[in-house]
Amino acid sequence: MKKQFYGILAGAALCLGAQAVAAVTPAPVNTFIGTQDDGNTFPGASAPFGMLQVSPIGEHYAGWHYTDPKIRGFGHFFLSGAGCWEQGGQLSVLPVTGSIGKGGAFDTSKPDSFDHKRYASEYTHDGEVGEAGYFKVKLTSYGGITAETTALTRAAAERYTFAPGTRQGHVLVNLGQANERHSVVGSSLRVVDDHSVEGKIVTRSFCGGAQYATWFRMEFDRPFTAHGIWNETGGTPGTLQPSLQGDSRPHGAWFTFDVKDQQAVTAISAISHVDADGARRNLRADAYAQGAPRSFDSMREQAQQAWQKELKSVDIEGADQNQRTVFYTALYHALLQPLTGNDVDGRYRGYDDHIHSAGSATYYEFFSLWDTYRAQNQLIALLRPERARDIADSVLKIREQGGWLPRWGYANFESNVMTGDPVTPFLVDLWRYGALKGREQQAYAALRENAFGVPPFGSRSEGRAGNPSYLSKGYVQYDLSFRAKGMDVDPHHGGSATMEYAQADGALAFMAEALGKKADAALLRQRAGNWRNVWDNAAQDKQLGFQGFPRAKTADGQWYTELDGSYTPRAEHGFHEGTAWQYQWLVQQDVGGMVKAMGGREQAARRLDAFFAYDALSADPFQAVRKEWVMGAYNYYNQFRYNPNNEPDLHAPWMYTLVGQPWKTNAVLRAAETLFSNAPNGVTGNDDLGTMSAWYVFSALGIYPSTPGSGRFLLHEPKFARARIDLGNGKQLLIEKDGPAASASFVTRLSWNARPHDKVWLDWEQLQRGGQLRMQLSTDPAAAHWGSSPASVPPDAN
Repeated sequence: MKKQFYGILAGAALCLGAQAVAAVTPAPVNTFIGTQDDGNTFPGASAPFGMLQVSPIGEHYAGWHYTDPKIRGFGHFFLSGAGCWEQGGQLSVLPVTGSIGKGGAFDTSKPDSFDHKRYASEYTHDGEVGEAGYFKVKLTSYGGITAETTALTRAAAERYTFAPGTRQGHVLVNLGQANERHSVVGSSLRVVDDHSVEGKIVTRSFCGGAQYATWFRMEFDRPFTAHGIWNETGGTPGTLQPSLQGDSRPHGAWFTFDVKDQQAVTAISAISHVDADGARRNLRADAYAQGAPRSFDSMREQAQQAWQKELKSVDIEGADQNQRTVFYTALYHALLQPLTGNDVDGRYRGYDDHIHSAGSATYYEFFSLWDTYRAQNQLIALLRPERARDIADSVLKIREQGGWLPRWGYANFESNVMTGDPVTPFLVDLWRYGALKGREQQAYAALRENAFGVPPFGSRSEGRAGNPSYLSKGYVQYDLSFRAKGMDVDPHHGGSATMEYAQADGALAFMAEALGKKADAALLRQRAGNWRNVWDNAAQDKQLGFQGFPRAKTADGQWYTELDGSYTPRAEHGFHEGTAWQYQWLVQQDVGGMVKAMGGREQAARRLDAFFAYDALSADPFQAVRKEWVMGAYNYYNQFRYNPNNEPDLHAPWMYTLVGQPWKTNAVLRAAETLFSNAPNGVTGNDDLGTMSAWYVFSALGIYPSTPGSGRFLLHEPKFARARIDLGNGKQLLIEKDGPAASASFVTRLSWNARPHDKVWLDWEQLQRGGQLRMQLSTDPAAAHWGSSPASVPPDAN
């Protein structure tokens, strides 16, 4: 039996046939997609938006890479697709065999015997399974052991089946080690009885962030026959003394089982970020039934049913098996986070480090806003409006309890990772989608505070650190000596920060106007034009012949130049994870102004052609995107092409639509979609907590969120013949296309609820009422007239 996916190709999927798949077919997921080439996803088990995840740990900083030679253990917390180091894997568990004692395979007189880098097991990809809610792999060391994991929202189960003939097996529970760069700074454990262990692990996490604690409880399905605890002095058999350890030192426990008659050992576990009682209650709620522990198979069945319910919120037709797997895996990755933060009794640890109650709602944690505000946020709001309301409420609770709105909220602290003002478009979009009903004034007050000020000196939050210069001069100064509270701060990237602030101001202006705050709305609309203050009409890309680009300004108002007085829009200075070529399109709030700055529609389209290498893409899209576009996940700088691996220009394909050439949007999207495949390298760049996957889902469906705060979704040719979308409010959205299946096709006619629709967008209210969106296609370029008129685009695009 081979692994449960269909070939590993260099960026391409292996086709299994073109026949349409019936709508009742279960949604297939391949959790190995993205585990290679810096996708940074994890293959193990998780519930939708689950609190814990159980997945293998290898050499990679994110936890697991498909080519890792050994499995060090199965960790109990992971983030999907994040690019920072220190991101989980704590509570590392591995089944092993061999003698434990002085001079044994696990020598209790030598602490390094219990180093998971040393005792890590080899494994085989043959027979492994990575499905939504279930993971299976065979460890080939220690006589051969089959490991399986499954997870519900707050509890998980692991089943370790030892090889026939094995008489004695051990389960190592390692508290002192986690993912390769995830630092454990302290831990404690207590063997409770002959089948249970509890503990606490404190880690320093995410790009050097603050410490936070995870409490856990683990129960085995039968008593162990022996046990012991190890620390920096070695192993101590049989002790029931509570054990404390700090300073990244060895720490853990082993549990020995007689497996000669029953080869499988099952463990159920739960975690809490509140306290030990929280972990116990979570375990009881999810892993018990009628007062007794549930079986592994029972929990697996519930986990997979929960995932099918989530995934079947979108039904696609007209896709082969590979295409279905890629699509539903993308949807799966987009629905992994943010993570559930409250225990089953509603308690959660707030940003003030106090315990609060979420009541009947769900409190969410881990907000990668610089990424998720661009696509993943809108996808959740579209499919699960109730969940979007809880997400919006959670962000407001962070402001209430932590003193400021977050940028990149990790557990219960602000990491200050990334720049700009992502929380504003994130929350304003949720307001526009109705997720802040009844809390509009509270949300606006928090957003206004963020947009018009800076956090107090003693606050951990960075906020809009560039506001002093932005509010007084209209731009964020480029100042690499500016003091930072974390890894990132806006003045270190003054050019891009100015453009992101301006976009955020444009989004907030929509909200201010709707709430009757006329003066604020006028001022915010004015500030939305501040991108012009960093637009240098004289800046040139001499190699391509284009003039006029964004460019950072220093504190004295001068354009940044190199030491020799030169400047190129391909350089890195002043822009965060991108260049002026990529950030020039981040003017969604004022596309018409951007087009004028570029010399008009025709010149803007020519610039887009150069940016996407459109001629090469038209000739051979599969090769062009791999040769012409930015391919390295971290190749941010000295670039002038589209970067499909990173967020700043994700929306750029739709700029063609906004300048009157929507057929080119279709061509770019179909080419970009080839970077997503049914293989471990089948995600482009870091998946960034589902952002890239959400981008793919929207691209494949034929709609994409436009200007933040506007509520508009731009329309383009869908990938599949038909898609039915459950809108979570009792309504359905049906998207269909008619015409030849070709790589170069044109929308000739579009109808909305059987009426001709010549606009290139639909509003949120139209989508939420449900209906039928139907597109007629042709391969004749002369028929490419839909959406090309200036009257077809939104007002701010003219």
